[in-house]
Amino acid sequence: MNRRSFFEQLAFRQNSFAEQQQQAGLEPYTGTWATPQVCHLLRRATFGIRASDIATLQGLGMAAAVDLLLTPPANVSQPINYYMAGVGLGVDGVVPLSDVWVDKLVSGDVNPEIGRMESVKLWLLERMRLHSPTIFDKMTLFWHNHFAVEELHIYPANANDLYHYFNTIDQHALGNFKALTRAITLNPAMLYYLNGVWNNAVAPDENYARELQELFTIGKGVDAHFTEDDVKAAARVLTGYRVNQIGTHSFYFDPAAHDTANKQFSAFYNNTIIQGGTAAYGATSPPELDALLDMIFAQAEVAKFICRKIYRFFIYHDITPSIETNIIVPLSNIFRDNNYNILPVLQTLFKSAHFYESLNYACLIKSPIDFVIGLCREFNIAFWTGTSNAWVVNTQQMLAANAYRCADKLLFETKYENMHVANPPSVSGWQAYYQAPMYNGHWINTDTYGKRMEWVYRLCHDGISTGGLWWSSPGSWTLKINLIGFAQSLSNPADPNVLVQDALVRLYSYPVEQDFKDYLKSFLLSGQTSDYYWSDAWADYIAEPNNLTYKNIVESRLRDLLSFMLTQAEYQLF
Repeated sequence: MNRRSFFEQLAFRQNSFAEQQQQAGLEPYTGTWATPQVCHLLRRATFGIRASDIATLQGLGMAAAVDLLLTPPANVSQPINYYMAGVGLGVDGVVPLSDVWVDKLVSGDVNPEIGRMESVKLWLLERMRLHSPTIFDKMTLFWHNHFAVEELHIYPANANDLYHYFNTIDQHALGNFKALTRAITLNPAMLYYLNGVWNNAVAPDENYARELQELFTIGKGVDAHFTEDDVKAAARVLTGYRVNQIGTHSFYFDPAAHDTANKQFSAFYNNTIIQGGTAAYGATSPPELDALLDMIFAQAEVAKFICRKIYRFFIYHDITPSIETNIIVPLSNIFRDNNYNILPVLQTLFKSAHFYESLNYACLIKSPIDFVIGLCREFNIAFWTGTSNAWVVNTQQMLAANAYRCADKLLFETKYENMHVANPPSVSGWQAYYQAPMYNGHWINTDTYGKRMEWVYRLCHDGISTGGLWWSSPGSWTLKINLIGFAQSLSNPADPNVLVQDALVRLYSYPVEQDFKDYLKSFLLSGQTSDYYWSDAWADYIAEPNNLTYKNIVESRLRDLLSFMLTQAEYQLF
């Protein structure tokens, strides 16, 4: 059996994409609604596929399934103290183990800020792992990449600022983009990151004013004709915003630092003049900011820019003239007609015939977060659920903290594969979402591909130890794929042909050749040719699940099968 390498497979898929002509537009999809279509939707809108989600969405039908995915979770947790004994993280003298620390001051004799910062990132990964089925967390990642901030550049280090940045995104993730832009403009994390806190009438800082137009709203497309003078004028509008260093770091307005003169903009903005003015000290609604945003959002290019970013994030990076005309422009019209509410855009896109065209399957490389969290969800990898030591008073508190300690391994792995949440490489976000011509090809190189293979091997074999959890018994936990449990989640694991076919549908995004299926089945048959070599082994295990010999036989064959499947190019594409 001849196999293409990952890079050959990717080139093959993307060349196939380029050779095909986009046929369908934004009209509602009316085709087959079966497991492949459901899996495609789940892969793009969530982080991995759970068997229960397939059954739920398939039973609903396409339109209702999309509506379900576009519903945010009823409750969103807050980050907790998991780091109480973390070496070098600082013991939290104010917040007990597993309690929420948000908006609580640190004690005077310790500094748990590093631990709290880490807990924000683990909180995000835990949401991605546990919430199901909803696009909510994927949209949080989308907006985080769009309005990028870097944890290390939020000065001074303040975990509340990082939390409230993500909480601001959460509040608007499926809501109004203009409202989100306004809220982010005034967010302390962004005010620190792009120098807004130092922007004043005497020396206007152009950093945020430039990115507001170039990266956040107008973009750099062929029709984005704002000027350097527009950047300077916008910087003057934005003078005077400060962050209260006491308490929870809320923003305030300082009229003494604000430029009160009129601001003239270019012909691109219809020569708009924003009238200079001021506001009371600490005002929450300074008059010029809304005028600036009204002027920017009056430009049609804003809607097209955001719709292009949504398309590249959820469908494919190459926006051809046909895609621009038939998808982006009408989608942007929907965006503007709905006053920049994001939900109608997502509803239209995910219910469209274009989304379910075969050329849109398996044309993207999974991001490290999609890859790592996806494995946890697809195989329902168990996190720590043990019993406490006798001297730990609250078992539930300990369990919540230990789940974060397990999630720390996921954080390390995604960082190891070049996607460190809360730390995109620049204000532009991760290169995979914007940098031509490679786009998502940035996720894979000889180094990161090897790391993915190592992660799979460890999950399939001895597992990944979380290390000592000092409040737990027996003192550590291992993240590991339940091989037999995965087989039992399939429709008929006793039949090797059905098992292989079900696994392919669940794990791969597009059909494979029969000789590849035969090769996969050979792992279950241990090199033999008759199906009963697997069927009998499975029947023996089901009859006596406590028989270690029978268990080892089926586990070893499943281990070989899944270790191979998960390291192939097909699993890296979605």
